[in-house]
Amino acid sequence: MSVPFHYIDLRTFCYDTEDEKRVEAALRHFLPEEFEVQRAESTGHNGDRIVVLSARVENADGMRHVIERLREGADLGRLREELDQRVNENCAFMAHIDKQAAFRGEVRLGEGISFRAKVEAYPATREAAVENAREAL
Repeated sequence: MSVPFHYIDLRTFCYDTEDEKRVEAALRHFLPEEFEVQRAESTGHNGDRIVVLSARVENADGMRHVIERLREGADLGRLREELDQRVNENCAFMAHIDKQAAFRGEVRLGEGISFRAKVEAYPATREAAVENAREAL
């Protein structure tokens, strides 16, 4: 499978009420083994600690792995149907994935993990990006 993406970004937040190892495990469900996860600490509106976990996948094998994980989800049909709304003018494809489901090894659209992929498109138009993303899914 060819990979029509420049890169894929995954990001999630770990709040004070969550176990950071479990949140990282949910994110890692989409990543190749031994992939580096970036960690940054921040403070929420009420002064509570928030840890931001993120990863950028830029090599073709790694992106194939992420896309294969995404394709395992039951919501794949919905993603395909909504591509016109999920690809923006900058040729970025976006989705939100359920963090709890990912921790259980499942893939479902929901809240918790942000998925953003920069779609290769020549010419760089939203329409071309939508078609390339459709082929990847």
